[in-house]
Amino acid sequence: MRIALIGAGRIGAVHARSVAASPDTELVLVADPVDGAAERLASAYGAAATTDVGDVFADDAVDAVVVGSPTAYHVEQIVAAVEAGKAVLVEKPVDLDLGRADRCLAQVGDRADRVMLGFNRRFDAALAEIHRRAGAGEIGDIEQLTIISRDPAPPPVEYLAASGGIFRDMTIHDLDMARFFLGDIVAVQTVPQRLDPAFAKTDDFDAAVVTLTAASGAVATIINSRHCAAGYDQRLEAFGPRGALRVENHTATSVVLDAAGSSGARGPYLDFFLARYADAYASELAAFVAAVRDGAAPSPSLLDGRQALALADAATESARTGRSVAPAPVPAPSAVV
Repeated sequence: MRIALIGAGRIGAVHARSVAASPDTELVLVADPVDGAAERLASAYGAAATTDVGDVFADDAVDAVVVGSPTAYHVEQIVAAVEAGKAVLVEKPVDLDLGRADRCLAQVGDRADRVMLGFNRRFDAALAEIHRRAGAGEIGDIEQLTIISRDPAPPPVEYLAASGGIFRDMTIHDLDMARFFLGDIVAVQTVPQRLDPAFAKTDDFDAAVVTLTAASGAVATIINSRHCAAGYDQRLEAFGPRGALRVENHTATSVVLDAAGSSGARGPYLDFFLARYADAYASELAAFVAAVRDGAAPSPSLLDGRQALALADAATESARTGRSVAPAPVPAPSAVV
């Protein structure tokens, strides 16, 4: 499969590496309007480069497009790629505005099965195993789901200003994971925290606890923080009447120290999402390629991306008001303006 990449920044480099490493894909074009950015990344993999993103959609040699551009461009690039007959793998979120996401769904229509959302954590081997085993009934119906996600350190203030806030930028991964395990969510309750002095002049939070109630009656608790002294803290537990399945943090080594001053001492957690989820990006790409070649609807879908954004909006509203909030339902296509 011949793939073009839009965006030559940090996440673009991750996708370029995955495409180049797969025996089923070839990176043929990298597009980025920033002078020199596309050329630098493309040259590492023998691909062509352009500063005109429109070249991606006009190139008949391109079978599929990976969209790793800033979020504000996602909708227009999804639509352009689909209208050009190309499959699309797009980074989260679909957009920062739910109305634009709904218009994207309406415009793409029945071609939405050409679009896959980049919720890469679904493809992490450990998380996928828990999902598979829980789905097989090993612990009975899930009653409680606990997701802990803490970053080693907050991003720069300049990034925060354009991020859409913690719930659309960070929590959205965990909101999708909650839907992945529990299905439809009917209520969202958020307790936000603004503890880091760096956030005092922002309209954002540096930590939060979000409680989600599923249609099944199961409850998910998401614990987020923009800082964690121990490193990149990524844990999940699914609890049911017959037991619990749990993913613990990854460390650089499995060696444990027992000594006079400590017992059970391990190395620090991995310190970055690219280290923790590197393999997940490769598995995500493989799933995308398989779906396109088999003519199957990819998962997570464009609708999954829209639903995660609706939950992020509900979490944001709950954080502002203190009330439990129901996520906005998907409007009928005829109601989208």
